[in-house]
Amino acid sequence: MARPIGVDLFAGAGGMSLGFEQAGFDVVAAVELDPVHAATHKFNFPDCAVLPKSVTEVSGDEIRRKAGIGDRAVDVVFGGAPCQGFSLIGQRALDDPRNALVQDFVRIVKELDATYFVFENVKGLTVGRHRKFLFELIEEFEAIGYDVQRDWRVLNAADYGTPQDRQRLILMGVKNGHTLPVYPSVISKRVTCKDALDDLPDAEAYPELRDGDAVVTSDFGEPSKYAAGLRGIGNDAWAFGHPRNWEPAELTSSARTEHTDISRRRFRETEQGRVEPISRLFKLPADGVSNTLRAGTDAARGAFTSPRPIHYRHARCVTVREMARLHGFPDWFRFQATKWHGARQIGNSVPPPLAQAVAGQIIKALGVRRTRPTAAIDLGDTALLTMNSAQASAHFGVENPIGRRDKKSGAKKRSQAEIEALDAFDRRAQLVDRVSGERQLIEG
Repeated sequence: MARPIGVDLFAGAGGMSLGFEQAGFDVVAAVELDPVHAATHKFNFPDCAVLPKSVTEVSGDEIRRKAGIGDRAVDVVFGGAPCQGFSLIGQRALDDPRNALVQDFVRIVKELDATYFVFENVKGLTVGRHRKFLFELIEEFEAIGYDVQRDWRVLNAADYGTPQDRQRLILMGVKNGHTLPVYPSVISKRVTCKDALDDLPDAEAYPELRDGDAVVTSDFGEPSKYAAGLRGIGNDAWAFGHPRNWEPAELTSSARTEHTDISRRRFRETEQGRVEPISRLFKLPADGVSNTLRAGTDAARGAFTSPRPIHYRHARCVTVREMARLHGFPDWFRFQATKWHGARQIGNSVPPPLAQAVAGQIIKALGVRRTRPTAAIDLGDTALLTMNSAQASAHFGVENPIGRRDKKSGAKKRSQAEIEALDAFDRRAQLVDRVSGERQLIEG
């Protein structure tokens, strides 16, 4: 029996793609502007068609053609479009050109005639003047023939099996005449940072990780139930996703960060669950959850390093792999080899356990019987994980959109709507989701 199919817009490295796959979908296409993210997505989802371009340049017909699905019904389109959430006086927020990417999300849902859609975004969209934008978005979907779950929710990933306090707006809808999905129930007990990280070897024990991001080791400890699933141990480790062929003895995405002795002393002296006052980095509580993991900024906006929190046991920032554990990514899932790109890919993504919980509700509403794939698939070429933006652009045969400049004006050719929307939403996300007033932009 064919599995239901989905399309990921604004896909990044693939957090939502993974969650939807684990819930029982086959993700057949992913649209992602950043070629480095697109390359990482292709490594982890080698059978998924990656379209390395802006959604403004993509049509439903092109997605169908690239994915090779012909006239098959698209069961769900999902993703999180950057948007500003406000407009000029007298205008609808959706008519503001800075919100064009959201309009493209609606357009592609319509062009693909998707049965369901899931739109995710920051919780700031639900408060103050930004609610006007949310109501207009709901009306836009209703105008093209969709019932929308008007009892929209802000879901915390910590309530759905992720050891991280991360709140996201989830808006769901369905074509008229089909069953409207409901929101998933919260789990009874939260996963902790200790559950997530205690079995991982300390990256600083391996000199190889000074110059690389992977090492083969037998030093993994006894995993918690949560960690065992991420290591592929147990009958339910793969959920309803496709098993991958991988090397479980390899510790990946674990390049070391060299801290000064002064920084390490400050890190040691900081209490768990508190912010170190100089670096403004949060120290993980072993028996609690992480703060919201941030993405940092891309090259177009200053290339600030992602603010990785301090480990509860070791006097250092967590590695990219440890960030991935705190985000719900399994150990077979790999990220771009540099710490800056890898951490940014995690910080930009929806935690897979949260995506899986939401996607499971879409599966229920569809009324399909979920199947567990048994044949393992190979991951992509590891060269995809070391490409910079120019190399990844060349690999996909596209012009590099990051830092590209118009010869006449000198302005970056990345669409103005995208630049302004990303800037505004990053600022709002920091304001709304900030933990204990911290503003994390540097490493200690």
